[in-house]
Amino acid sequence: MLEVIFLGTGGIMPTRERNVPAIALRYKGELILFDVGEGTMRQMNTAKLSPMRVEKIFITHFHGDHYLGLAALIQTMNLWDREKPLHIHGPKYTFEFVQNLLQSGFFRPGFDIHVHELGETRLRFGDYEIWSFKVEHGIPALGYVFKEKDRRGRFLPEKLAEYGLSEGPILGRLEREGQIEWNGRIIHLEDVTGPRRKGVKVAYTGDTEPTERVKLFAERADLLIHEATYLSPEHRGESYHSTVGEACEIAKKARVKLLALFHRAFRYTYEEYLSEASRLCREFGVRYIVPRDFDILEFKSGEFSVRNLLEERG
Repeated sequence: MLEVIFLGTGGIMPTRERNVPAIALRYKGELILFDVGEGTMRQMNTAKLSPMRVEKIFITHFHGDHYLGLAALIQTMNLWDREKPLHIHGPKYTFEFVQNLLQSGFFRPGFDIHVHELGETRLRFGDYEIWSFKVEHGIPALGYVFKEKDRRGRFLPEKLAEYGLSEGPILGRLEREGQIEWNGRIIHLEDVTGPRRKGVKVAYTGDTEPTERVKLFAERADLLIHEATYLSPEHRGESYHSTVGEACEIAKKARVKLLALFHRAFRYTYEEYLSEASRLCREFGVRYIVPRDFDILEFKSGEFSVRNLLEERG
């Protein structure tokens, strides 16, 4: 099971209603962070997410609202006697900026921190991959894709019976080796399983103006988290950001299943932003969500469903 936990959904500066960008992705007990805006440690405490579970952090770019929570997070890990290494990934200059943070104040971490500067890179981690891709924000900036590996189809009881196979070690061997000899016949794994099941795909743009590279990397994603800072081009001005309409257009072209409109500017209330997003996304025929802090998107049976952590606790 995969969960996407929105720890901060706004952009530029925090407000009483929402924090700046931080997204936690929980997968098979692992916790991965994408961006660490100021106050992320507090948001994690509220969400009851332990920083000790985090082994990988992916920073989209080095504007303050996307990384200034990193020092507090590392210092908390150190305070709790962390021993496991931490891996921090980001665009060009990540090594320099992380070193500056670690040399700030009377503080040195007591655990290893490995910094990885990425271009357009494909990283493999067990059952999933993370791809980085370049976006357009006026400075070195990346988007990311989490892609679970495709899984084999389920064993089909009628096919097992046809080949005289039953549950037990023999099926484990067939799964490991891909084929076996049984009762004088060569049986391939695909002979007794259904169609392969596609792994879940989540794309996150970070900050960017509209670009075809997002469409390319988000193609057929189950979830696209696209920055949509402004409601109109007039409000955006010359900044390297996207509007709600532009995010909807990219989502439609990329044929994504669900669009999350992210990085809302502080000039809008949630209600007025949601109203305009509803109108625009309906025009494009896009399924969408405007996430709030502590919304959790849970992926089950091929679909994402949403719940809010704070509302569950009353």
